[in-house]
Amino acid sequence: MPIHALTMLAAGIGIPVLAALNAALGVRMGSPAAAATILFMVALGATVLTLLVTGPGALAKAAGAPKHLFLAGFFVAFYVLSITYIAPTFGIGNAVFLVLLGQLISAAAIDHFGLFTAQVSPLTLTRSLGIGVMALGVWITQQA
Repeated sequence: MPIHALTMLAAGIGIPVLAALNAALGVRMGSPAAAATILFMVALGATVLTLLVTGPGALAKAAGAPKHLFLAGFFVAFYVLSITYIAPTFGIGNAVFLVLLGQLISAAAIDHFGLFTAQVSPLTLTRSLGIGVMALGVWITQQA
């Protein structure tokens, strides 16, 4: 497997772990918002350290970037806050199942229309069937 595939596999493994850890922290603290705040503080530290190692000069280019690109931070915050609030009562598996389903739908639309400068990859019948099979597989894993 190429390094990109392994990296994304690790990221995928980390998403439910993140959800479970942060949901447990939110329950322990009695505040999912406080748990999310701690998560973002740790994440900020990790990204600042990475930036310092890889070259902080790139940060200066942010001023010239289109402002709508900064909305990504709101999506991250929404994900973390929603999974931290909902997972303890809804279940990690159920929550992540719906997150994955949303990712499949969103990724297909972004690729099909080339949104946000993404490489265009039309939604063909074959891709639609593949996405459907993936969605079905994720759904099957949640059936008890």
